[in-house]
Amino acid sequence: MGTALIYLLVVGVVAAVVFALAAAVFGRGEELAPLAPGATPTRLPTDGISGQDVRELRFQQVVRGYRMGEVDWVLDRLAAELDRVSADRDELRTRIMELEERAPAGGAHRAEDGG
Repeated sequence: MGTALIYLLVVGVVAAVVFALAAAVFGRGEELAPLAPGATPTRLPTDGISGQDVRELRFQQVVRGYRMGEVDWVLDRLAAELDRVSADRDELRTRIMELEERAPAGGAHRAEDGG
């Protein structure tokens, strides 16, 4: 019984020394200082999100992947931006169609006035 206890104690001390040495040599593996609790590196412009903005996104990593709140926020922002761009596109298409419909009538009207 005494030998098993000494063996466990030695294994524990060796594991602690190896862990301390690895932590001192490798650190946490980060180049930047860790973020404050609750802070996020996730940034998006207030208007006009571009593809480059999305490519440059970085999410804070947690034990099981990324923080769900940050990912949900970004997806909501991107969905709103896509909705806005789609609405603008549809409005422009409608205005183009209206102008194209008026152009032949307006052009014929001017020819009659000039002649």
